[in-house]
Amino acid sequence: MRVLIAHNSYQQPGGEDRVAAAEGSLLEQNGHEVIWFRRHNDAVSQYSATGMAMRTIWNRAIYSELRALLRRTRPSVCHVHNTFPLMSPAVFYAARAERIPVVLTVHNYRLLCPGSTFLRGGAICQDCLSKTLPWPGVWHACYRHSRPATAATAAMLAVHRLAGTWQKAIGLYVTPAAFTRRKLIEGGLPAEKIAVKPNFLEPDPGFAAGGRNGALFAGRLAPEKGIETLLDAWKQLSGPMHLRIAGDGPLAGRVAAAAAADPRIEWLGAISHGRVIEEMKRAQVLLFPSIWYEVLPLTLIEAYATGLPVIAARIGAVEEVVVDGETGLFATAGDAADLARRLSWCAQHPGELVRMGVRARQRFDDYYTAAANYEQLIGLYARVRASDCAALFMERREGPVVDSYR
Repeated sequence: MRVLIAHNSYQQPGGEDRVAAAEGSLLEQNGHEVIWFRRHNDAVSQYSATGMAMRTIWNRAIYSELRALLRRTRPSVCHVHNTFPLMSPAVFYAARAERIPVVLTVHNYRLLCPGSTFLRGGAICQDCLSKTLPWPGVWHACYRHSRPATAATAAMLAVHRLAGTWQKAIGLYVTPAAFTRRKLIEGGLPAEKIAVKPNFLEPDPGFAAGGRNGALFAGRLAPEKGIETLLDAWKQLSGPMHLRIAGDGPLAGRVAAAAAADPRIEWLGAISHGRVIEEMKRAQVLLFPSIWYEVLPLTLIEAYATGLPVIAARIGAVEEVVVDGETGLFATAGDAADLARRLSWCAQHPGELVRMGVRARQRFDDYYTAAANYEQLIGLYARVRASDCAALFMERREGPVVDSYR
């Protein structure tokens, strides 16, 4: 099978970039041909604010370039991961014009929320969830704390909702969690077109037994990741448990100050992915105190693969990953005192943490391996190709598609 993967990469590489790369590699390892169509957000600086806003809504050059590539290569499927902001939804129409079925992996809530996180002012906000024009997001400057930038994003969402893009130009949506699927349906996307397929790891980092100590946080040092909750919990923790924090971000100054004031806290800074895995193999528990609706983060899967149990905030899709009392523990999102209580329990029950780590690895083997994911991915491609054939038959009966975006 020949698969074209389209992805707009981020300036700061994250989970979406890694998932797109991993799926491409998985397909190639199994004998499929992968064609990449990429853009990188480093190019954003080349455009004026007005030019960038227009390209976010509709990028004519991307439409022409991708359509020509599709016509030349004739892939079986066009699998899209991210189109924002450089590619625009023009990619869906380019594929539709060439009769190539489209799969879109939904990694965040951008289709329903201009800020993509359903988070505002440190609290969950769903004011834009079902609105054709997500004006609350513009008013509150939810994207990059900028009303003009948010207005461009909101305009893109409104234009394509009114045009029916999300209904007719995408053959199948894939999201890593049932929670996210429910949100997409609440936001008006067609339920029959939304499938759930979890993320996976390849290569397997391997299970590590013994020699573990302390707690680990690994991720972006940003408010939505629950950094304030984490640091406040350590102030309330009376025991000597050591905390290692790996990552960088807007709250780095707060983390650095906490590490300077408390010898139990060590800030590792931005470290390589390989080093993060090493830290996971030596920690007793991973801390995941996010306060937003995470979409099955790879950090949790990596922890499970290494046999590391998790203390996680009970919110969003995380509830589908962590089995309370089996692979880790839940704490109330944003509640530092509750997190401190869970940490105290861990300090008093090291044997239980070992048992949870074994169960975590078993859950990884059951749900998050490359082999299991490959079968699901190929099944989804077969599904969208079959549905696309049926849709094409109906279009031919009713008349040709009018390409009004040429």
